Amino acid sequence: MSITIDRNLAMELVRTTEAAALGAAPFMGRGDKNAADQGAVNGMRTMMASVHMSGIVVIGEGEKDEAPMLYIGEEVGTGEEPEVDIAVDPIDGTTLLSKGMPNSLSVVAVGERGSMYYPPHIVYMNKIAVGPEAAGVIDIRASVEENLGRIAEVKKMRVQDVTVVLLDRPRHAELVEQIRAVGARIKMISDGDVAGSLLAASPGTGVDVLMGIGGSPEGVISATAIKCIGGAIQCMLWPRNDGERDLAIQAGLDLDQVLTQDDLVKSDNVFFAATGITDGELMQGVHYTADGATTESLVMRSRSGTVRRVLATHRLRKLKEFAAVPFD
Repeated sequence: MSITIDRNLAMELVRTTEAAALGAAPFMGRGDKNAADQGAVNGMRTMMASVHMSGIVVIGEGEKDEAPMLYIGEEVGTGEEPEVDIAVDPIDGTTLLSKGMPNSLSVVAVGERGSMYYPPHIVYMNKIAVGPEAAGVIDIRASVEENLGRIAEVKKMRVQDVTVVLLDRPRHAELVEQIRAVGARIKMISDGDVAGSLLAASPGTGVDVLMGIGGSPEGVISATAIKCIGGAIQCMLWPRNDGERDLAIQAGLDLDQVLTQDDLVKSDNVFFAATGITDGELMQGVHYTADGATTESLVMRSRSGTVRRVLATHRLRKLKEFAAVPFD
């Protein structure tokens, strides 16, 4: 990829997440996750077709039979160079959106062709993610006490002041007890794995580390963002049952391997874009005005380390005429 293409591609990608957010936002609080997801997919896919790239969806809405659009293996973009892998999550936090809760996002990540890791049949990973200050001290194989102690030391904090974000799930009961035993603070989130990683890696959020078991696709998308921000993520595959374990072994996956951001996304030339759907700590969500809507997005590029915050005003009637995107 040339530098010129890099810059154009980064800014084109944010239009896809804006379109997904605008397509999903009308369903906020309506309790219909499927309709919200379809609205986001429709908007993202329509805009993705105009991006100057030859993309293959590596992480998407599922296999072709399960997802008619943005399915794994789907070719997207104009077909021109550069050749890239695409990871999409039209709504990170579908449940959050359906309930009108904070921190639902639309996200897309792009890396050079063949660079993104996709573990077939393994839905979950155990993860730990931090920002740049603690990037060199975490070890997912170490104890909770040791990791939090190291993070506190390099950030010049007391362990009691370290904040851990994790998904509120029964599977984390033991982890919660271990964190409490050390004396650290806990921020529970009901959904939104990518948002959790971004909170942990970004400055000024009040969150120091993400821990726990979350989605494998979200791990790869998070790794792309973290490569841009400069933090670190470590993951280990987490089969839910013996069936998944057997499938992983048959596929040649090493369940004891620690996967870093460089394993999850091998390219050092990656891009990440996210647009808020509902308001949250990271970004404002979609806000409606008399003749349209406003959005707030993050656009990141690893080669330069640039993180842009994009505030946009959309006149929806003009957009529907121009781009044929169903923003209803």
